[in-house]
Amino acid sequence: MVCLGNICRSPMAHGLLQHKVEQRGMDWEVDSAGTGDWHRGQQPDHRAIACMKKHSIDITYQSARPIIYDDFQQFDLIYVMDRSNFENVERMARNEEDMNKVKLLLSEIYPEGAEVPDPYYGGDAGFERVYQLLDEATEKILERYSCHTKT
Repeated sequence: MVCLGNICRSPMAHGLLQHKVEQRGMDWEVDSAGTGDWHRGQQPDHRAIACMKKHSIDITYQSARPIIYDDFQQFDLIYVMDRSNFENVERMARNEEDMNKVKLLLSEIYPEGAEVPDPYYGGDAGFERVYQLLDEATEKILERYSCHTKT
């Protein structure tokens, strides 16, 4: 799961999918990263933590990190929150195989490729809206890729 700073959208998506995977007893590796590195080592935004806690999911164990080239080797899929970050990740891809792993997260529920809005400059309602979108998208991921071992 990739967004800009790895403190709002991608840690929420990471925590939500990780929670669902654990509930189902699945052996998937889930992680998140940002295309920027200015929040490296920081916990998710306090509003993201609060929103996820409201839904009984703890994301305080996460710390922000930038996406790296090795992520293309480590993961079968790389979900990106918006087109700008998609383009940043696309530039990192070394070959077509890498590029085929990169997808807009909301393309799982909206084939036209909608974006997960960035709630950073908004209020609690923005974080809740992001949660609802991520919840729906992660359910589709589980339905589609339940035979895979890493996400």
